[in-house]
Amino acid sequence: MNKTILALLVAAVAAAGIGYFAGRQHVVPATAGAPAPERKVLYWYDPMVPDQRFDKPGESPFMDMPLVPRYADEAPATGGVSISAQQQQNLGMTTARVEKRTLGSAFSAFATVTTDERSVRSVPSPAAGVVEKLYVRAPQQWVKKGEALAQLWIPQWTAAQQEYLAVRQLGDAALTRAARERLALQFMPEAIIRAVERSGKPQTRLILRAGEQGYVVKLDTREGAQVVATQSLFELASLDPVWLVVDYPQTQAYALAAGSEIFATSASWPGEQFHGRVSELLPQLETATRTLKARIVLDNRQQKLKPGMFLTVTAAQSTQQAAVLAMPEEALITTGAANRVLLATGEGHFQAVNVTVGRTAQGWVEVLSGLKEGDSVVTSGQFLIDSEASLRSALPAQHSSAATEKSVQEYDATGVVKAIDNGSITLAHQPVPALNWGAMTMDFVMKAPQPAINVGDKVMFSFTLDDEEGAVITHLMPVQEAMK
Repeated sequence: MNKTILALLVAAVAAAGIGYFAGRQHVVPATAGAPAPERKVLYWYDPMVPDQRFDKPGESPFMDMPLVPRYADEAPATGGVSISAQQQQNLGMTTARVEKRTLGSAFSAFATVTTDERSVRSVPSPAAGVVEKLYVRAPQQWVKKGEALAQLWIPQWTAAQQEYLAVRQLGDAALTRAARERLALQFMPEAIIRAVERSGKPQTRLILRAGEQGYVVKLDTREGAQVVATQSLFELASLDPVWLVVDYPQTQAYALAAGSEIFATSASWPGEQFHGRVSELLPQLETATRTLKARIVLDNRQQKLKPGMFLTVTAAQSTQQAAVLAMPEEALITTGAANRVLLATGEGHFQAVNVTVGRTAQGWVEVLSGLKEGDSVVTSGQFLIDSEASLRSALPAQHSSAATEKSVQEYDATGVVKAIDNGSITLAHQPVPALNWGAMTMDFVMKAPQPAINVGDKVMFSFTLDDEEGAVITHLMPVQEAMK
């Protein structure tokens, strides 16, 4: 009995030991970890020239750096591209946040000082006569208010004035008043009429004087010249205020409005600022320069500004401007079809997003749609990433007529290179079931140069059929490495 119990105990201990060692043998591989599956390489490329692909690793022919592999599992399900931290550093990538900002007016333009044409005054001859003497002999001469301009001899006033003196001696107030009114109807100045009354003699000489200070814009007579009634002899203009005529691009049409406050500076008066307001936005667009014009009335009390001067004008910033969603201007990628940015979505993933933008000021551009506050956008190196995104079809869909165009069918095949010519390649290819083609040798159009392809190489290729060009190669690469 004791021997039987002892045998059972020995058997139990042996079974436990075998179980323990068997468990150890089973657990160890699990704790050590199974070998990671090998990642599939699609192609190698140079990050600085991402549109060129290579079928094997090596040194880049463009830059002094090794080629980088593109793995099949690197494309996120949501689209976009993934860039490692090392590649981001090599590309010099930087990002910035989309934020609410007050975009002050960045309007700045050059303007030319011109005469305020509303201040131009004509000095005419009140009656036919002769210019006896000129006190102002040249255009652009500065004159003060009340300064003598010319002396006229008007002999036709003699008869009317003598008649008035005769009626005045009769003592009839009504006749005297009527005769005096006749003198006024002949454009005779009040000062001349009073001189006639004081002296009792005809006054046929008249001195024309400046009604206000300014300069002579136009001089249309000379001494000894005969003049007729209402003939313009002088044109005078004031320099306070003056006009500024500013040319600005049509893209900044929003920046100016009638009544907008304007500041102007001139190199002729360093440190001094002139103030004015937009009087009119001229309706005509200059077709040669594609610019708009605005007319600004500028205070010029000390007559420091002269017609023909160039000034720099800026629009005053409104203190009541609302904050708008904005991003750095360098983040915007402008194309012919749309505007887009590269949105950093985290963990090295970047996605191209279409945006609608508004005005630009102070290095920032207003975002109307496509982004939200707090989004991170790429501001440096985005063009290389955008090129890579376009190669991988990671760009956002374009809502245009191109989206409705019929997609081009691609066909895949394998073959052997028989000849390579400028712009074409001859391939002995295998059957193409999609086109019901048997094996044959034919020419294909090759628009883009294909590196490392030689006569006799076995290749894998894709092509499209064009009504005008025929069979056009879209992708071509050797298959020796792929067949290993």
